[in-house]
Amino acid sequence: MVEIIKYRDTNKEELLERSISYVDVSADVAAIIDEVKRDGDAALFRLCRLYDKADLSSLEVTGEEIDAAINSISPELLAVIREAAENIRNFHEKQRRQGFIIAENNGIVTGQRIIPLERVGLYVPGGTAAYPSTVLMDAIPAKIAGVGELIMTTPPRPDGTITPAVLAAAKIAGVDRIFKIGGAQAVAALAYGTESVPRVDKIVGPGNAYVAEAKQQVSAFTSIDMIAGPSEIVIVADNSCNPAFAAADLLSQAEHDKNAAAILITDSEELAVSVKTELERQLALLPRADIARESLRANGRIIITKDICEAVDLANVIAPEHLELCVASPFDWLPKVKNAGSVFLGMYCPEAVGDYFAGANHTLPTCGTARFSSPLSVDDFVKKSQYTYYSREALLSSADKITLFAEAEGLTAHAESVRVRFRKDDITPETIK
Repeated sequence: MVEIIKYRDTNKEELLERSISYVDVSADVAAIIDEVKRDGDAALFRLCRLYDKADLSSLEVTGEEIDAAINSISPELLAVIREAAENIRNFHEKQRRQGFIIAENNGIVTGQRIIPLERVGLYVPGGTAAYPSTVLMDAIPAKIAGVGELIMTTPPRPDGTITPAVLAAAKIAGVDRIFKIGGAQAVAALAYGTESVPRVDKIVGPGNAYVAEAKQQVSAFTSIDMIAGPSEIVIVADNSCNPAFAAADLLSQAEHDKNAAAILITDSEELAVSVKTELERQLALLPRADIARESLRANGRIIITKDICEAVDLANVIAPEHLELCVASPFDWLPKVKNAGSVFLGMYCPEAVGDYFAGANHTLPTCGTARFSSPLSVDDFVKKSQYTYYSREALLSSADKITLFAEAEGLTAHAESVRVRFRKDDITPETIK
């Protein structure tokens, strides 16, 4: 199932290769987007019947539906959702940006303003599965940023309803409007607007291949957060790690998707063998064993390095979505981690803690993009604008320098826009240098 590999004895390129089954859906998605742009709500109703098997009379979720959903779930689950929301809120409150102003005594003022986006669309996968955690993780940072209106779309079940926990999470997180729309058609509706769905400035949230492709296709018109690939985890572990813990954490990602990647990197051959044995034992107990087994077969690795330093170096090359440091002194190794979406420290911090409860965001860069990308944050829901003020005296003192720079670039009109402010005579071709 999972091969044990010695790092130094293996071709590095082959070691890092990832097998991802890919179906080109670009043409289908383009057709769906065109249909929504052309027919608006009518297309959304039609596509909902086709793909979600739901015959809707209205696209928008009502307040009565939301209240009924909240009343239908257990008090225990509702309390957990509220507590998770509070943890997420506390974490992301620390990310608030402040603008700045530089006011000099010579008549110059410069500054930067932080401006929330006016309207954001949140896509939440649904249908046969339910992801209230995604609602919390994506909506709460948006509301903290000050987004004016947060629009959520999620696919309905065949009976036209939305999973109650998803609606409860939306209410708790402060979502303003919710629509029963899924797939590429939801992305198209958010990007271009319909009779019912308002056009947004940015679309965030994960989805299947159709959703990812749709986000890509509309990204020239509407901002998006990221194109999320299959999930992945890397565990760096030493001989203090319990093999049952490591195996369980690898399987927690493997069960996501047949394209998911689960990799253990260790300096202990004994641990490597024990984890492989544990994987076989625990796999047989999983309801989603077929998915997890295929994931491990295609993208599972157990890699033995000479020491933990080499293990961390390799993790940085992989740049995983999730990185667990299951070592005796995890905080000693944290400064050496350069590329990872989210890092989990110690033996009692499985990645699932971050998925649901701790507060750090679980919308993360995948497929090596942690080399240059960051987790979803409050920053994703604001834009920055800058301003400059010069008094007459301040411009005069810098005029020669500005005109010199402009003329060096051959932009005479730029230079003249400075000179004209201090010329007493009329502008003629002779006065323009």
